[in-house]
Formats: sequence, structure tokens, C-alpha cells
Amino acid sequence: MVAVRHLLALLLLAAASAAIAHKPSDSYLTIEIKSASIEGRWDIALRDLDFALGLDADGNGELTWGEVRARHAEIAAYATARLQVSADDHPCAIEVGAQQVDGHTDGAYSVLPLALRCAGEAGVPSRLAITYTLFADLDPQHRGLLNLQARGLARTAVLGPQQPTQTFELGAVERWSQFTDYVREGVWHIWIGLDHILFLLSLLLPSVLAWQGARWLAVERARDAFWDVLRIVTSFTVAHSITLSLAVLGVIELPSRLVESVIALSVVAAALNNVKPLVFGRLWMVAFGFGLMHGFGFASVLADLGLPRQALALALVGFNVGVEIGQLAIVLVFLPLAYAMRRTMFYRRWIMVGGSLVIVALAAIWFAERAFATKLIGF
Repeated sequence: MVAVRHLLALLLLAAASAAIAHKPSDSYLTIEIKSASIEGRWDIALRDLDFALGLDADGNGELTWGEVRARHAEIAAYATARLQVSADDHPCAIEVGAQQVDGHTDGAYSVLPLALRCAGEAGVPSRLAITYTLFADLDPQHRGLLNLQARGLARTAVLGPQQPTQTFELGAVERWSQFTDYVREGVWHIWIGLDHILFLLSLLLPSVLAWQGARWLAVERARDAFWDVLRIVTSFTVAHSITLSLAVLGVIELPSRLVESVIALSVVAAALNNVKPLVFGRLWMVAFGFGLMHGFGFASVLADLGLPRQALALALVGFNVGVEIGQLAIVLVFLPLAYAMRRTMFYRRWIMVGGSLVIVALAAIWFAERAFATKLIGF
């Protein structure tokens, strides 16, 4: 019964995470250091600013340009109070220009043009320190994705509550630091990407069962379940690695709406197959086929990081490694629990079939929202 409680807790955690079905709370900060000036751009999600400042004046759930424009000064003051920059230990004053609105894969963002006026000697500084605390009091999972350009080189970093202040030596690029940043981003994305997790879990649920006589029965040997899981995870990994690479390199581009809709549909199909199997024994083929589309979903996140050309291969490898680490962690938690429970009616009926039906319902809602650009529920 301990295993039952643990697996049930995992399912409840997944359901509670539905509010972050795919995209976490991010902002995008670009800083470019030139010989005579430091300029930048800061994209902040309007949904996050609305939560913090209450931009929706009439409370109808929809932000208009007029509502956002009326609060530009307040948005600028709120943001700049939570961003401190110093060059060679000299503080920089941050000025915000005329704001605009731009679209990202997950919605509309307020765009703040930045001009930094730093005390001290003129010219390109040798060191830049950034303290980032945006939304730290409201959302500990929020991050700022930094693209820093100086001396003809580009650096990237993830800013957030875990490490609010980071210092960058502008004379050299720390490749290992960049690599580990992208690894963390890959791990984080798979863990908060509920649609990716539910697709993988839908394929893994039957790994400890066999379809015989029109019903699910427990497998007898652990190694059968292990090899089934290995084939599924390997196929999914190979597939999304292919399309992730092609998309990041600009070889293939697909509309975000199409990609996200098909990803939701893949979750529906994988979960429905657990209720009335049409494919069994070769789920690795399903993992590969739909994994190709999941790779495009991963690529959209990686593209939002503002990839520098000099670090393209590094970012691609690091992010992919992170995704695989995140997947492996899920498998290592799931498989022992599922194998221990495989003979119970609770697993075969409530987890396998009941849980799959819940996944179908949730993913069907995602598909409708993404395909038809509507909002059916509050997440």
C-alpha cells in the first residue's frame, strides 16, 4: 500500500501542475554592450505583469492595448526596481524607452527598451554584474533568460531566485557555465512540461502489463518491462533529438500553433491506446512518430532563449542532455512503483485505465484550446 500511496501522490502532483501545462514564467533580457553605450531590451509576459499589477482595469479577463499603455510608467518602475546592473563595480542607472507589445510562443509580452548609464570610465567594461529579482516574491519558479553581447561575443544565463546575482567577465566566455545553464534549462523544461510528461507516462503505463484475452495482465519478468521502457524512451529521445536539431539549425520551421496542437493530440492518442489498445508491443513506434513533433516543441523553448551563434552547438547539446536527464529521473521514479503495483486491481483499473481517461480529457482540452485559439479552462 505504500507504493500505491506514492504513485497516487505522483498523479495528484501532476494534476496540480496543470496550471503550467507547457510554458513556465519567463522573461527575456537582452543586453548589448557597445563602445560608447549599453543598450537592451526586456520582454516580460503581460499575464505575469497583470498578476503583479492588476493591469486588467475592467476585470473582463482580457487585456487591451489601452489598459497596458495606461500603466506603462508603473510597469517600467516595477521592473527596473527589480533589476540592478553594475559595470566594473559602478552602478548603472536604467532608463526605459517607449514600450511596445510583442508576441512569444506563449502569448503577448510587454517590450521595454533599455538604456543603461553607468558611472566610471567610458568604454567597454571588463565585468558586468546583474541582480535579478523580478517576481521573486510572487513566483519562485520565474526566471529571466539573459542574452549578453559584448566584445563580439555572446553569453547566455538563466537568472532567478536560486542565484539572483551573477557576474560576467566580458573578456572571455565560460563555456562550461553556459553548458550547465542549458542542461538545467532542459531538465526544467521536461519537468514543468506537463504535456511531455503525460505523453511519456501514457506510453510507460502499459510497460508492466501485457494485453491478453482483451484485458491487461501483469508481466511476469522485470526485464520484459525494462526492455519495453528502454525501447520507448530511446525512440522518443532519438526522434525529438532529430527535430530539435533541425529546427534550431533552421532547416525546418513549423507554426507553433500546429506543433502545440499535435503535441496535445499525441497525448490523447497515447492515453486512449491504454483504454482500448490498437497498438501494443510496438509502442516504441508511437514514441518515435510523435516524438518528432515533441522535438519541435522543445526547439521553441530553446529558440526563446535567444541563442547566440557562437554557442549554438553548445546550447543544443546541453539542452538535449538536460531533457534526457529529466526523462531518466521520471522513469527511475515511475518504473519501480509501477512494477511493484502491476498485479493490483488498483493499478490495472484505476491507474492504467482511469488515469488514462483523465489524461485524455485534459489533453483534449489542450488540443481544443491550441487548435482553435480559445480558452476552455483556467490553465
